[in-house]
Amino acid sequence: MKSGIKIFAGTSGKIFAGRMCRYLGIDVGKTGVITFSDGNTYVRIEENVSDEEIYLVQPIGLNPNNEFVELLFWMDAFKRAGARYVTVIIPYFSYAKGDKKDESNVSIRAKVCAECIELAGADRVIMMDLHAAQIQGFFKKPVDHLLARPLLVKYLETIISKDTVVVSPDAGFAKNARKYAAMLGVPLAIGDKTRSTHDENAEIMEIIGEVSGKDAVIVDDFSLSGGSIVEIASLLKKKGAKKIYACLSHLPLSEKGVAAIGKSDIDLVISTDSITNDRVKTATKIKIISVAPLFAEVVKRMQNRQEISDLLHNIPPEVFRAATEYL
Repeated sequence: MKSGIKIFAGTSGKIFAGRMCRYLGIDVGKTGVITFSDGNTYVRIEENVSDEEIYLVQPIGLNPNNEFVELLFWMDAFKRAGARYVTVIIPYFSYAKGDKKDESNVSIRAKVCAECIELAGADRVIMMDLHAAQIQGFFKKPVDHLLARPLLVKYLETIISKDTVVVSPDAGFAKNARKYAAMLGVPLAIGDKTRSTHDENAEIMEIIGEVSGKDAVIVDDFSLSGGSIVEIASLLKKKGAKKIYACLSHLPLSEKGVAAIGKSDIDLVISTDSITNDRVKTATKIKIISVAPLFAEVVKRMQNRQEISDLLHNIPPEVFRAATEYL
């Protein structure tokens, strides 16, 4: 007999799992993690999970190598403890950036990670806003790909003016940016961005579209250094834009990135808690909205064998209320 929803957390997922459990009115499962002096990681499940359906939360974010290896150990531990079905929840998957072989002699890192996660014992994976949606195809097991966009749009509707334009930082994100624009009912502009090396710096050459006299919302999936959004914000201001917002699904932002945003023409950055990033906690120009209630609602519906596809387009009022209250 199933005893209800059981949600556990790896080291990087403790805060996120706590917010999920708060929404569901349950406690986070008991676990223990030890990191030995030589860097080895030891994980232990501290309650019975035999024949249970388990959810394990572990973002792969600011310390991706250690977080990924710990995730594999958790999968193995749950299977060896007799768990019937294990779903791994990865709100942010850092290695999603390694989605293709675009030059010789390189690894397709996202593919390697997908195979390892499945071999370690995952029966299902829940992720959000992958850098490339086709990464779902790297897995043979089911993948539920959630979107932060409906939640972020719902928040944007409470702060933007009617005279607003959505701005994609480059042509590669234009398709997603167009969806933001359609949901908000505003026009779209596109930045002409070039990147000549593998570093975190890109150059914005031009803005395609009318932005003068309008508020602007720059949309992207993530930012590490803040470079692209800071640069495009500067260009938007020169082009006559008024208030400038940036809306990002994930925020693995560095300390230099936080400082750069603080000094930039950006009025506010809106993102999610898919990563627990202490660097952004005191930043006055950054607003974090919790997607933990969205993941919790997905888990609840899965347990009740209900459809989850509508959550890709519409956010229930209780989820939005929790998303803005949990932080």
